[in-house]
Amino acid sequence: MSHRGSRVLRLDALARVEGEGALHLAVSDGTVAEARLRIYEPPRFFEAFLVGRGHHEPPDITARICGICPVAYQMTSCQAVERACGVTVDGPLAKLRHLLYCGEWIESQSLHIHLLHAPDFLGHPSAVELAREHRAAVERGLRIKQAGNAIMEQLGGRAIHPINVRVGGFYRVPTPSELVPLAERLRRAHDDALDTVRWVAGFDFPDASYDGPLLAMRDPGRYAIDSGSPAVLPASADAGSAGAGPVRAFPVEEFERHVVEHQVPHSTALVSRLDGHPYLTGCLARYAISGRWLHPSALDAAREAGLGDPATGAVCRNPFRSIIVRAVEVVHAVAEALRVIDAYEPPPRPYVEVPPRHATGCAATEAPRGLLYHRYAMDADGTLTLARIVPPTAQNQAAIEDDLRRQVQSRLDAPGEPADDGELTALCERAVRNHDPCISCSAHFLELTVERG
Repeated sequence: MSHRGSRVLRLDALARVEGEGALHLAVSDGTVAEARLRIYEPPRFFEAFLVGRGHHEPPDITARICGICPVAYQMTSCQAVERACGVTVDGPLAKLRHLLYCGEWIESQSLHIHLLHAPDFLGHPSAVELAREHRAAVERGLRIKQAGNAIMEQLGGRAIHPINVRVGGFYRVPTPSELVPLAERLRRAHDDALDTVRWVAGFDFPDASYDGPLLAMRDPGRYAIDSGSPAVLPASADAGSAGAGPVRAFPVEEFERHVVEHQVPHSTALVSRLDGHPYLTGCLARYAISGRWLHPSALDAAREAGLGDPATGAVCRNPFRSIIVRAVEVVHAVAEALRVIDAYEPPPRPYVEVPPRHATGCAATEAPRGLLYHRYAMDADGTLTLARIVPPTAQNQAAIEDDLRRQVQSRLDAPGEPADDGELTALCERAVRNHDPCISCSAHFLELTVERG
């Protein structure tokens, strides 16, 4: 195929990415002039839906934003409302929230690893074809996912869009005996999760690096999931090393001073900049910023898998190796869930009262795909007057575009036969899936357009 002139290539249904979008590449004289991740789904207006609702309603409404990570939206909305009202949920209730969040991490990350991402490394177009050759691995992944779903069903009332979560805690909390079956299931899942780390560590990984800033929650002493403050690891060039450098944390109340959203013509999702620069949030950022505080079994698995020792500054910046980091996070989430269950003592009440007041509150937690931020303002009677939600995929959009530009340019510069559109399409699909974008929690990513001049 000639590299002169222009050519349009359409890919009508790429599975294994949640949502609908398109990728536009402009290549001129062997140089990638432009890479645009075009998210064209209609705006969903959840922020507008929340205005005028009571302060107890955000957990149930925001859960509907995502069928894969509803707990992240529920927990972040609860914390934001509680901060506005001056209430702290701690003790057994906070531990139960952490357990529920671990359930979501287990099911979401295992879904991505086994059904969405692994087929790329093993030469299969889908998990169905993957299962024909690697049935045991896929069944193992489904067992792990089912363990996560069981936690969500027990604590949340159901696995999708949980109904047992409320501002201040839960409508009902479990008895210790009700958690015993979960513990038995999680012990088996822990072994499966360790086997998964070993499995994915054996994949072939292209050389690649995302060298921009990384953003994740940080809570010294803990691998931050549902606590801590936003923290930034500088771009590797600024850090003066392969990725290590001083981590800079800031209060969540300053999030919107550092992260600024703006509109672009090619996307219905807002594009974010961190102090003026594209940045990456998600598992690579979490591992870089908090990896030293992984559960010991997860930390051992990370070292065995070749990720290095984060306690000595090891950082993984290769997006293709994100599948290993996610597998390590599954080990951590399973181990954390077992820790909570083994020490569980029921709280005296399933929730604490959260009386409304005229105030503004914000919070951030770590959804499986990255940092999720909520801010609410309310009147004295608890009526919401403002809602602001910044999801991880919107934050990563600019970083994904930069990553795509580098990946394609690297292939174009490589010796050998010129890359045709089919090869570039496959490369771009893999690069997008490395970041596990949840474009709108739908089913597919659509249409690649390549312009060559």
